[in-house]
Amino acid sequence: MLNVIAKRFGVAAATVLGSSVFSFFLLRKLPGDPARLIGGELADAATIDKLRASMGLNQSLPAQFWHYIAGFAQGHLGFSYSNGQPVTELVRTRLPATMELGIAGVVSAVLLATVSAAVAVYSRKRGADIALRSASSTAMGSPPFWLALVAILLLSVKFGVFPGPEGRLSPEIPPPPGVTGLYTVDALMAGQFGTFLDAAWHLVLPALIIAVGPFAFLSRLFRSQLRNTLREPFITVARSRGITRGSFFLRHAVPNSMLSLVAATSMLLAELLTGSVLVEKVFGWPGIGSLTVDSILQKDFSVVQGVILLSAVLYVCVSLLADIVYMAVDPRIRAGVK
Repeated sequence: MLNVIAKRFGVAAATVLGSSVFSFFLLRKLPGDPARLIGGELADAATIDKLRASMGLNQSLPAQFWHYIAGFAQGHLGFSYSNGQPVTELVRTRLPATMELGIAGVVSAVLLATVSAAVAVYSRKRGADIALRSASSTAMGSPPFWLALVAILLLSVKFGVFPGPEGRLSPEIPPPPGVTGLYTVDALMAGQFGTFLDAAWHLVLPALIIAVGPFAFLSRLFRSQLRNTLREPFITVARSRGITRGSFFLRHAVPNSMLSLVAATSMLLAELLTGSVLVEKVFGWPGIGSLTVDSILQKDFSVVQGVILLSAVLYVCVSLLADIVYMAVDPRIRAGVK
């Protein structure tokens, strides 16, 4: 098992290094001059040259890449000239918003997928099964940003059920004292229940939107796993002992089918933490995604590189943790790696 974990660490390190190299050289092949964007169209050549020197753009690409990697090794991701802050500080302030949205989206997707799949399989009604498959197919083919726009138009603008794209809180409500950066958690810790309700209400709609895609995948996966589990010999033994159908379904079939969701859910969480870019932008959510979009438009290389590198680290860490948890909870996997 230790050998497998060591190999996973090696693959994770190679993935992070590869993504950093790819993003670094790709960004520098994009058209446009970051120094010109910062200096403006009226800036003279001397001013632009000074800006390029201060940004390190007058150095060779290998030298720029070396400074980039050396800075990351020291915990520095560079300086954002468009925001006037270190990239590390920008990421530190924006990451909790993305984490809160991503966690809420994954929890919503898992709950909706497991409940709907369990009901469809347990009922043994063709209509319920068709409804689940139709819902998952529709969800799988619906772009999140399009769903976000439609949801805002109908549920916020027309009917006023949810708040519009105004961020994490209503404009008149100040943020809670920062401890974790997660507004719902910080508000509860501070005893500010009004702030908690407002933060939770702002979280519902974007979380449901980003949960649509994971729901489609997880519901099909859990439905298939449940049906396979119900064909296992131990289920037949349980039924022969007189255990009621509802009891063996909830106590045996569902728990044994949940193992398949461990790795899938962890990977989806990693994807949502790093991939909810357009949804954040549509809802005005001040997270990593909206920061990435703004930085790309402003050709702020340091921010985009830092976000890509952080995303790669988060992705491989969550994936590695999922592999370890899966090997720990499933004896078949442990037996296979000894």
